[in-house]
Amino acid sequence: MRIPILFAALALTGGCTTPRAPVAAVPAPAPVAEARTPVTILIGIDGARPDYLSPTATPNLSRLAADGVSGTMQPSFPTKTFPNFWTIATGVRPDKSGIVGNRMEDPARPGETFTMESTDPFWWNAARPIWIAAEQAGIRSATMFWPGSEVAWGGSGKPDHGVYAGGAHASDWQAFNQAIDADHRVDAVIDWLRRPAATRPRFVTLYFDDVDTAGHEHGPLGAETRAAMTHVDTAIGRLQRELATLGQPANLIFVADHGMAATSSERVIAFDGVAPADSYRLIETGPYAAIEPMPGREGALAAALARPHPHMQCWPKAAIPARLRYGTNPRAASFLCLAEIGWSIMPKPPTRPFTGGAHGYDDAAPDMQAMFVASGPAFRSGVKLPPFRNTAIHPLLRRMLGIAPDPTLDGDAGIGDAALR
Repeated sequence: MRIPILFAALALTGGCTTPRAPVAAVPAPAPVAEARTPVTILIGIDGARPDYLSPTATPNLSRLAADGVSGTMQPSFPTKTFPNFWTIATGVRPDKSGIVGNRMEDPARPGETFTMESTDPFWWNAARPIWIAAEQAGIRSATMFWPGSEVAWGGSGKPDHGVYAGGAHASDWQAFNQAIDADHRVDAVIDWLRRPAATRPRFVTLYFDDVDTAGHEHGPLGAETRAAMTHVDTAIGRLQRELATLGQPANLIFVADHGMAATSSERVIAFDGVAPADSYRLIETGPYAAIEPMPGREGALAAALARPHPHMQCWPKAAIPARLRYGTNPRAASFLCLAEIGWSIMPKPPTRPFTGGAHGYDDAAPDMQAMFVASGPAFRSGVKLPPFRNTAIHPLLRRMLGIAPDPTLDGDAGIGDAALR
C-alpha cells in the first residue's frame, strides 16, 4: 500500500512541524478622557450667616473659602427668603422685581394673595432670572430647586393642565419638595452632568433649606442649627468628590438669602394693642408687619401708627426710609411697621412661651447678613471681599457665562474684578 506523500513527510520529520513564535497581542488604545468645559453651579444655603463657617463645623466650605473668594453679602429689604433668592437670581431689588414679600397682594388682582406656593407667572414676570437669560443666550441650564424656578417665566393667561402659554423654564428643573434630602439633591445635579456634552447643563442651581428650618426652630446659635450647617457642608464635600470622579471642573458659588436673629416670646409686639381692631388687615407679620387699612378707616390707622411704639417703627409706604429701597412697588402694603432686631410683631400676644429665630429685619442689621463663598478655575485664591449687596450676583454670573451685561439691573459686576482671575 502506498503511503500518501503528506504522511511520508510527517514520518520523516517525526510527525512534528517547526514551532512558530507567539504573536504579541496589540493593546487596545486607552480611552481618551473628555476635556470638559467648567460648569457654573450656584448653590443657595437658606439662612446661612457668615459666622456659621468654621473649620470644625464646615470643613469643606471653609477650605473652599480659603482657596477661593469669600465675603459678607448684604441682603435686600425685606430680608425674607423669596424676595432675596429672587433678587440673587434676577439682579434687581424686591421693589423692582415685584417679589416684595413671602406673602403679598396686588391691586391688579383683588382677592388674591401671593404665598410661597404661588407659581402663576403674573407674580414673577417683572424680572428675568439668570437661568432664563442663560437659555436665551444658548446656554443649557438646570435648576435643582430655587425659589421661582418652578415658574413658567414669561407665561400668561389661565393654565391649561397647569401649563401657562408662552412660559419658559430651565432645560431641566425639579419642582420643590422638602422631603428630598441633601444627598438626593446632589445626586440629581451629578446625574445631569453625566450626560453627553450636547445635553449637559453649563449652568446649574442647587438649593438647601435645612439651615433656615433649624434656625427658625432653634435660633441662630442652637446646636441643631450648627448641625444642619454641618449636614449641608457634608453634602457639599460629596458634590466635590462626585465632580472630581467625573473629571468635571466646576465654579462653585455659595450664597445665602439672609441671616437669622434670635427671637423670644419675651420680645413680642402685639398688634391688637397698637391700632383699633376694625382699622386694619395684616398681610404679613413677624420682624415686620405689612398692613392695609380697612375701607373708611385709613385715618384711624394712620393716626395709631404715627404714635411712638417701643421696639417698632411704622411708616406709610411713601415715607419708608430711602435706605431700605422699598415701597414704590404697588404690591408693597400701604403701611409698614419694622421691629427692632430680635423683636416680633404678632397679631396678638403669644399664648405660650417660645424661643427661636427669624429674619425680615433691617437689611443693614449684622444678624441679617448673608454668607458668600466662591471657588473654582474662574476665581482668584485667598480673596476676602469687602461687604457687597446681593444684587451683584446676577451680573457676576452673566460675566462668568459670557452673557452680555444688562444695564437695567440694580447691581453691577464690580465684585467680578476682585473675585475673578
